[in-house]
Amino acid sequence: MTQSVAVGNPLDWSLTEGVLPVLLVVVGVAALAALVISRDPHWWTRWLPCAVVLTGVSTLLLHFWIDDWWQPFAEPLARKVWFWIGTGVLGVFLAGFRVPALRWRGRGAAVLAAVLVLLMAGNQVNRHFDQYPSLRVLFAPWLQKTTALPAGTEARTVTAPPGRTLFEVWQPPAKMPAKGSVSTAPIPGLISGFHPRSAYVYLPPAYQTDPRPLLPVLILMAGQPGSPLDWVTSGNMPDAMDAFAAAHHGLAPIVVVADPIGSDFSNTLCMNSKIAQAQTYLAEDVPNWVHAHLQTAVGRAHWSIGGLSLGGTCALQLAVNAPQVYGSFLDISGQSEPTLGSHTKTVDTAFGGDEAAFDAVDPVQVMARQRFPDTAASFVVGAGDGEYGPQQKTVYQAALRCGMKAIAGTLPGGHDWTVFRVGLAQNIPWLAQQTGILR
Repeated sequence: MTQSVAVGNPLDWSLTEGVLPVLLVVVGVAALAALVISRDPHWWTRWLPCAVVLTGVSTLLLHFWIDDWWQPFAEPLARKVWFWIGTGVLGVFLAGFRVPALRWRGRGAAVLAAVLVLLMAGNQVNRHFDQYPSLRVLFAPWLQKTTALPAGTEARTVTAPPGRTLFEVWQPPAKMPAKGSVSTAPIPGLISGFHPRSAYVYLPPAYQTDPRPLLPVLILMAGQPGSPLDWVTSGNMPDAMDAFAAAHHGLAPIVVVADPIGSDFSNTLCMNSKIAQAQTYLAEDVPNWVHAHLQTAVGRAHWSIGGLSLGGTCALQLAVNAPQVYGSFLDISGQSEPTLGSHTKTVDTAFGGDEAAFDAVDPVQVMARQRFPDTAASFVVGAGDGEYGPQQKTVYQAALRCGMKAIAGTLPGGHDWTVFRVGLAQNIPWLAQQTGILR
């Protein structure tokens, strides 16, 4: 999460723009060159070719294992990402072949050179996804500070009468905090039996007052691989919500960043299937927990669900399969259907090959059978996202055909955090309009 800190704090130096990423490339290329160059004639005829061949074979095997067999990502990794992975592997092999012939000082230098190559390659991959814009975000699991979730739901409350919005009737008290709070909380799968990781809960400044307005709720989800912390750090969600609240008397949606997959590389498809009862978790367990622990507005008109990539697909799924819970949704770079890598693999793994069972909950199929005139939808995708852009267009057209109040937009970027974080920030006013904060 971006925070105001002293200028020049190394934790806030950009890893994706400016001098530092360029410096890492210069130092990394120099380190790679130092590992390549040698005065030993055997190096050029024997060991260097071996390192290159092993790099090629290892990278191809990794490509096969990750993109074709394991398939932890919903789409194959980009060629640019594989180039930098191969560069990092080459640095390791070069150092491995150089070390035995060197003295201890030289061995230390070779290892250091390999580390520099890995740092360069790793940050270039990071630049592609923009997951860690700074060291503060990279080290967030250790640096991120949260507050205790307020106990009790006995504060006096303020609601908007019919025909009015919260912004029109809410008068912020003088001692209202300037910023919202971020807390962690376990949300157990009491009905679903699902075992999620802890959620993150953002409470706007207005929630931390007495009386407090009954604010709407946004259930937010990360992608896969990913975790709820991603929206707090890489997604800059708390600062985006604070910025909106500062301009609207402390009002903003309550945000619960829930976990629909259970671990970084799991994929529950956000469905009730042989894999997990993930839909029940998001449609029943999470709302039940919110109602029990927080004071919020109730009813589908005041509840939204959103997410990025798999989380965006998941938001669409819940909006059409649990419309009684969620009246609006935000789909950022989502897919046209839930997937484990291929349609056949998905249906076989999740439903034992039963196409009818999959079609019963597949959102595009559901929208073809039912109408949703009381559901609002916002779709966002990167202009350079060749994989998800066409899929988003398909889903957007399906949403229009089934009567949804749907809008769609594109942002500069691809399937990365430059799109995800801006997509959320730009849609906060839209979410506030759908859920009763603004007209």
